Amino acid sequence: MWWLIPVIIVLLLAVPVIRAVMFRPDKTGRVIPGEEEFDGDKVIENLQKLVRCRTVSYRDGSLEDDAEFEKLISMLPELYPNVFSACEFKRFPDRGLLFCWKGRNSGEPAVLMAHYDVVPANEEDWSVPAFDAVIKDGAVWGRGTLDTKVTFGGILFAAEHLIKEGFVPENTVYFAFSGGEEVNGPGAEHIVDYFEQNKITPSMVVDEGGAVVENVFPGVKCPCGLIGIAEKGMMNVEFKAKSAGGHASAPKPQTPVTALAKACCKVNSKPFKYHITPPVAKMFDTLGRHSSFVYRLIFSNPGIFAPVLDTICKKSGGELNALMRTTVAFTQMEGSTAANVIPPEARIISNVRLNPMDSMQSGIDYLRRVVNDTDIEITALNGMEPSRISRTDCDGWEKVSAALASTWKGCIVSPYLMVQCSDSRHYGKISDKVYRFSAMDLTAEERATIHGNDEHIRIKTAKKAAEFYIRLMRMC
Repeated sequence: MWWLIPVIIVLLLAVPVIRAVMFRPDKTGRVIPGEEEFDGDKVIENLQKLVRCRTVSYRDGSLEDDAEFEKLISMLPELYPNVFSACEFKRFPDRGLLFCWKGRNSGEPAVLMAHYDVVPANEEDWSVPAFDAVIKDGAVWGRGTLDTKVTFGGILFAAEHLIKEGFVPENTVYFAFSGGEEVNGPGAEHIVDYFEQNKITPSMVVDEGGAVVENVFPGVKCPCGLIGIAEKGMMNVEFKAKSAGGHASAPKPQTPVTALAKACCKVNSKPFKYHITPPVAKMFDTLGRHSSFVYRLIFSNPGIFAPVLDTICKKSGGELNALMRTTVAFTQMEGSTAANVIPPEARIISNVRLNPMDSMQSGIDYLRRVVNDTDIEITALNGMEPSRISRTDCDGWEKVSAALASTWKGCIVSPYLMVQCSDSRHYGKISDKVYRFSAMDLTAEERATIHGNDEHIRIKTAKKAAEFYIRLMRMC
């Protein structure tokens, strides 16, 4: 029966090839025909006014300028008068803002989110003033143009526009805004507590996250609209080593600094386990179908090619690797205050982004096993668990997908795992329909300016953000 061996081998090779051949794009999602007419110049004018408010948040609250936050809030009735006439407005502690736009019926409401605080700007390194909202090269330049005053203003403009034309949503729509997201402030938590206490269960929650991007998935050339259906957890971890100190002229074989250096090398050389989580599996299944044949072979047979994917991720690092495992980035170091003194204590800090298959406790346990040194204290300073994974088999997902596909026609809409953190994670307590999509089409160069120098948004992109929310609100 020796002849059966090559037959079996051929069959084993044929199965993944057949899967790849059959791994073709599914039917596209719903695209709503027609164009939306609105005052795009007003979108830009309002965005400029919002950016000129220096709503910079700091972990040290004494550094914040409360007057700038109040300035922004006080100008909203002037910028969006119809919103204030048609919506109930509530303020919550820690700069939480909530608008309630009553619908015609009593179905589950939608929640549209954004934050209006921004990170600091090293203004001396900017080519234009960071808070002047200068228009240059067809773009608005300024801190917060991308993160996230464009969506903050886009949501309010869309409602303003629809109210003016007499539109009333079928079900209630809430606009929930935070003024402390960048420092993990509790403003959004207060709003979620309000929803929970009043037994309000959203039909969908939409916050910042993915965008319409190109060249982000192997073998896919057309634009991809990525909607985060979960986000990784985050944990800051301290590695600390102690000694008796002493003069640097007669060092012992190991100092706290060398012990920590060895620990750092061990962690870097032994990455966390590779996982294909449900959000990533859905992304592979969606985008992989649009890829070239070699990649379709891999993504249609992820179990067979797991070692290949794991190796690619480890070597490439970056976004693809971050999707597949818990990552560790060493970010801070502290030792002696003098060049010729061995420190009695040294420490390094790492920022750990937790895969949904891991937890804060499992992450700490893994780091301790890898370092395997009882003289090094490894402690979680603070953090948050990975978010709940949201559904894609419901009306909420279909509406967000349709608004996206109708605004950026021709793009592929796909779920994905968000590797950053957002205020939307708090909504996991009350909903499994939380979607993370920043309503923008962004180049790699533009994405790099988020939290960086010369942050800017193309005028066309800012107008598209308003269009997306108009389309979405029409379906609420």
